[in-house]
Amino acid sequence: MPKTYWVYILKCSDGSYYTGSTSDIWKRLSEHQSGLVKGYTSKRLPVELVFSEFFNKVYYAISAERKIKAWTRAKKEALINGDFDLLHELSECQDEIHYNNFDINQT
Repeated sequence: MPKTYWVYILKCSDGSYYTGSTSDIWKRLSEHQSGLVKGYTSKRLPVELVFSEFFNKVYYAISAERKIKAWTRAKKEALINGDFDLLHELSECQDEIHYNNFDINQT
């Protein structure tokens, strides 16, 4: 069986989100819940797994984790809720100058 890698989002007790990646999601969730993962989540227990997605290559999981970490809360919540239309909308350029000067025919 091929190895899988996961990107996940946890909702912390203070309502914030934590994004991570791992090769064993259930072990990592247990480590977060017990406070073994020191840092952000250990100060905001308990945590709840609200999103996970698996990948066949570690590179893709880490890449997804880095992208999601940079997202706004609204984008993370759209992903968590499976609202891909909203996620797409939130991903569009919000910079008025860039938007007004965008030429679809430019290559």
